[in-house]
Amino acid sequence: MKYEFKYEDKNYELNNENIIELINDEENPIEGLNVDKILELLNESKEVDFQKAYYDTPCEICNENFKEKKSISEYLEYYFYVYSKNGKYIISDISKEYEGLTFNRLELEGKVDNSYIATIIVCANCSEYIIQIEQLEV
Repeated sequence: MKYEFKYEDKNYELNNENIIELINDEENPIEGLNVDKILELLNESKEVDFQKAYYDTPCEICNENFKEKKSISEYLEYYFYVYSKNGKYIISDISKEYEGLTFNRLELEGKVDNSYIATIIVCANCSEYIIQIEQLEV
């Protein structure tokens, strides 16, 4: 499984070979949401739009990502929301099945009971990436 996108004339590919780490929420990890599932969700959605993001830490793979006097590193970032029931992945806000739904509606219907944010952070230089999943309070 892979996901490809273009940003400012550069092609990026996310796959199982260039992921640095998938960080699942430490206190309440979500089951059933792995790298392949996230890449599948990205491929199914027409809403994915990576934006520039800057962090004060370099890419741990290439260590070449510093801009402007080596004080910030340039990344591409995209995030979306995922919802679970009893700790298991149910749906995301970029899933085709989610159209016309809201977390509150799904929660009232008893289909979900928890929400998370999944953030994909891609090194703008070497294309290595991490996925971070954190529990949210909605």
